Amino acid sequence: MTALEVTDLRKVFPGRTPVVAVENVSFAVREGEIVGLLGPNGAGKTTTIKCILGLIEATAGETKVFGARTDSEPHRVLASAAAVLEGSRNVYWRMTAWENVAFFASLHGVSYKERANRLYFDELLTRFGLASRRDTQVRELSTGFKQKVAVVAALARRTPLVFLDEPTLGLDVETTHELQALLPDLVRSEGRTLVISSHNMDVVQAVCRRVIIVARGRVVADEQVSDLLDLFRTRSYRLSVAGSLSDTAVQGLQTVGTVTDLTVDGGQTGLTVQLPDRGSLYRLIDVLRDDGALLEDISQREPNLEQAFLEVVRRGGARG
Repeated sequence: MTALEVTDLRKVFPGRTPVVAVENVSFAVREGEIVGLLGPNGAGKTTTIKCILGLIEATAGETKVFGARTDSEPHRVLASAAAVLEGSRNVYWRMTAWENVAFFASLHGVSYKERANRLYFDELLTRFGLASRRDTQVRELSTGFKQKVAVVAALARRTPLVFLDEPTLGLDVETTHELQALLPDLVRSEGRTLVISSHNMDVVQAVCRRVIIVARGRVVADEQVSDLLDLFRTRSYRLSVAGSLSDTAVQGLQTVGTVTDLTVDGGQTGLTVQLPDRGSLYRLIDVLRDDGALLEDISQREPNLEQAFLEVVRRGGARG
């Protein structure tokens, strides 16, 4: 089943100089997917989410959540979707962690008076390491714990679709890794659908199988993460050679490929070589062998999502 449909969405903020925040954005998310919504600051990610939820009115286009249209069936949309849009600003700081969770869940009709729901709230607080801070006012918590309370308060509403905008904001490395493990588990165990908007590419690469990249209000890529990485996989190798390389060897390597990052440190030479084709690797080895160089290590440099993201934005960010 399709959890989310966005069709030709457009949002223009009026003014002396109207600002086009979102322009003809279209994509769909299947039930049970974890999708990354990526883009540089000002790309239109949060505006898109707010239009989907009906928090701001779209200028044109259509959005549906589990078949319900935002413009004509807002109550059905809000019954099926929850969001963390501004981190800890989503919760009340003078209320405890438990009170926030119970309050926001009750707004969605999930009563904290029912024993099963109370057990579920406690389970979420435990999963996110908040059990010991259950009765602590949010204003007394660290930035990371405030952020976790906001995430738990959204999940406690039990909606099938959840938007998480910068869910790792303020989290330390250890807690971020915990969240990476928790989110896929929630999807598997509870059948959730997640849309994650984040600048933390490591988290998106670890959690999402698919990413939608927005630049200047437009979708410039909608790909499986693995396909996107394959697209930017290069024949770039990092080499480590004992001692120093002769000028002749360096010149020979430059005839084989593009040499960069050549450094000499502690009796060892390191360099990166970008090769034009597969057969060039054998010619590279021949150059080193003919020079008498002792190759200590060679590894292919794998692309990561951040590199792919930057390249996609660079290629597709300009308006045609």
